[in-house]
Order: sequence, then structure tokens, then C-alpha cells
Amino acid sequence: MDPIRPPADAVTARLGLWDATSIIVGIIIGVGIFELPASIFQKVPGPWEALGVWALGGMLALAGAFCFAELASTYPRSGGEYVYLTRAFGSLVGYLFAWAQLTVIRPCSIGWLAYVFALYASSLVSGGAHGILLFAILAVVVLTAINILGVTLGTTAQNLLTLAKIIGLVAVIAVGLFWGSSENANTANRHVETSWFAWSMIAVLWTYSGWHEAAYVAAEVKDGRRNIPKALLLGTLTVTLIYVLVNVAYLFGTGLNVAKDQLLAADVVGVAWPGAGRQVITLLIMISALGAINGMVFTTARMFAEFGVEHRVFRPLKHWSRSCGTPVRALVVQGAIAAALILAVALVRDVEKGREGLDTMIEMTAAVFWTFFFLTGLSLFVLRLKDADLPRPFRAPLYPFLPLLFCAWCGYMVYGAIDYAPNASLVGLGLLAAGLPFYFMPEKRRPAGVLKEPEPVPVGSGAEQHF
Repeated sequence: MDPIRPPADAVTARLGLWDATSIIVGIIIGVGIFELPASIFQKVPGPWEALGVWALGGMLALAGAFCFAELASTYPRSGGEYVYLTRAFGSLVGYLFAWAQLTVIRPCSIGWLAYVFALYASSLVSGGAHGILLFAILAVVVLTAINILGVTLGTTAQNLLTLAKIIGLVAVIAVGLFWGSSENANTANRHVETSWFAWSMIAVLWTYSGWHEAAYVAAEVKDGRRNIPKALLLGTLTVTLIYVLVNVAYLFGTGLNVAKDQLLAADVVGVAWPGAGRQVITLLIMISALGAINGMVFTTARMFAEFGVEHRVFRPLKHWSRSCGTPVRALVVQGAIAAALILAVALVRDVEKGREGLDTMIEMTAAVFWTFFFLTGLSLFVLRLKDADLPRPFRAPLYPFLPLLFCAWCGYMVYGAIDYAPNASLVGLGLLAAGLPFYFMPEKRRPAGVLKEPEPVPVGSGAEQHF
């Protein structure tokens, strides 16, 4: 074991069925459901296709969650995909995943959320000719600075942010169903691109993203063999129902013919409460976006600090400030990359006239994002062979068919992303490839791998030792 690495905490199974289900629902539902349906409506052939992609997305998220639940309960330690990929395929793949998180996946996710905030903020406050760009960069800079200073949102504030999302969703559903009209959903045949399905599923599953993080609670669920599949099923079905209802409300409220600069959720609520109602829902979405950015800035910077223990190129990022008690270098690098990507997108796309910045952030990261999901799905097969004797508190149902379906779908997502947005995908893949030379740079001593430690303690064994 690397002497500079602290031992992992033992995992105690303490979550009941409803605890786990609530956590899963809370993790998955984010800001995307307020914004991405507008982009999907612009591309799908009709209303049934618009609703169908959300239902299909829920089922595919469930399949992936079952695969991740087996991995998370078998290797109950922090790191997620990084742990599984390193153990299955070696330190190079684990390093590339870490590099992708630093340069593509997390910065684009932060940038996307920043653009959501900026899009809604610019509808309330004029920021001039470059208002969306300024608001987006300002959100990243300010929240990064707050995290550097060690100011964290307390549980009360986080609960209020969650409440803001719930109020917004309830308002959209209520207004759309009771003040809208089913006639708005009737749309004549219209011309659509052949790649509409691939883009729609990329956007839908981006909105469901969080299902893989929800599976990490598998290591802490009591009576895991029974409660993990129940919690994943209940949680994912609940989110799917909410997402479908929200989209029905959008269809009843505005129909499929959404303008590129239209703020769908605000316009639907404005049907019942013109003026004030629209402004309130806009503020709720802005607050939710800021909360999501803050949470991502906080967690990912600490993740990069952890990578610094394992890999030479990340080693400068593991430094923590004594005065602030935060990983300052990781926070600064993360914020700088996110701000640079926001600026780069603004230079090549006319972000001031619509949601082009949002779509580009997704397009840049989709191929990389799904490549590592594909490899994580494959790692389930590899680790079942490599660690055949290791106890597995939860096993993915319908093995090997369900994991194979998940891997096949991930492969299609990679293909669909490249086919729909080749230039943006090339940028993301190019940033990933740019990390290869740093891995092969010579050094005097390569630290021991993260997974050369004693095997994890099986969940529910009652053992108290660290692994």
C-alpha cells in the first residue's frame, strides 16, 4: 500500500429500502429536465417519439444501474468507475478515465450547468451583447472562489435547493396538465434529421445521469440482495414517471414547436401565472443550477486530489491549503478548464441567440462519456473472471444478457455521438488523447496502484477491518 494514501473507510450497511430509494431519486433528478426537453422537441418526429425516448431512457438507466450496483457492492470504496477500470484493465485505463474527468467530462458538465444558469439569468437581467457568456463564466468563477475559501453550503441550504427543484417540477406538471391542452401536442408531419434518435437519447440519458452514482449506495444498503434491486427499480421508475409527466405537461403547455431561445419550463408556468409565475420558475431553475454547480465543483476537486495520490500528472493537485482547508490547486485547475471550455464554445457557436452552448457541451463530452461507460460494462465481465472468488453481495440480474445489452447500448451511444456531432466529438476525444504522453513520461518511482491493497470487506460481513 502506498504509504501516502490513507486507508479506506470500512463500509457499514445502514440504509433501508426507502432510504436508498429516496437517495436514488434525489441524485438522478437534476436541472436537465427543465432544459433539455426543448432541444429534444426540436428534433423528434412527433409527440409519441418525444415521450417514448424518456421511457426508454429510464429502462436503459435501470439496466446500467444494475451493472453498477454489482460493482459498487463488490468493491465498496470511493472512486467508482476509476476503481473498476483500474482493477479490470490496468492503471493506463484508470489514468485515462481520471484525465477525461479532469479535461472533458466534469468541465463540460460544469460548463453545461453554467450555461443553463446564464440562459435563464439573461432572461431576467440584461447582460449586454455577451450576457450569456458573462453570466456562465461568472457562475464558475464565483463558486470556485467560494469553495477555495472553504465556504460550504450547509444541509439546510442543500435541502432548500432540492425543494426548489421539487416546487419547479410540481408547478410545471400542474400547470401543463390542468391549464394546457392536448391539442397543443398534435403536430403535423415535419421534416427531421435521420440522427434525431441518437441525439435525443444522448440528451435523455444525460438528464438521467446520476443513475451510476446512485448505484454507489449499494455498498451501504441493508439486506442488499433484496433491497438493492427493489430500490433501483422503485427509484428509476419513479424518476421515469416524473420525467414523462413533465414532458406531457410541456406538450400540453406549448407543443413540439419550440423556438431555439424558448425557456420551456418558464413558458409553461406562464400559461397559468403570466409575469410573476414565469419569473418565479426562472429563479428556481437558476438556484437549482447554482446548487448543482457548487456540488460538482466541491466533489470533483476532491476527486482530482485523490487521483493525485495515484498518478504522477495529478500529484500537484493533491495539495490542500492549510489556511483554507481545501484542495486549492485542484479547484483552480478545474475552474480554469471549465471557464476555458465555456469561452471556446462561445467563440465558435452563437450562444447569445439560443441554447447552442448547452448542446455543444453535451456533444463534446458524449463520445468520451459513453466510451468509459462501455468499458465499465465490460469490466463487469472481466472482474467476474478475475475475482471469481470474491463475494458479491449483489449480482446483476439476467447475467450476461442485461450487461451485454448495456454494453451494446453504450457502444451505440459512442457511434451516435460521433455520427451526429463529429467535430465536437473529435475535440473531446482529442482532449482525452492529449493525456497519453503525460502517462508515459519517465519518473523515478511509480507509486503502488490503487488496487494493490488487500481485498474489500464483503458488505454485511460484520468485519470492522479496513481494506
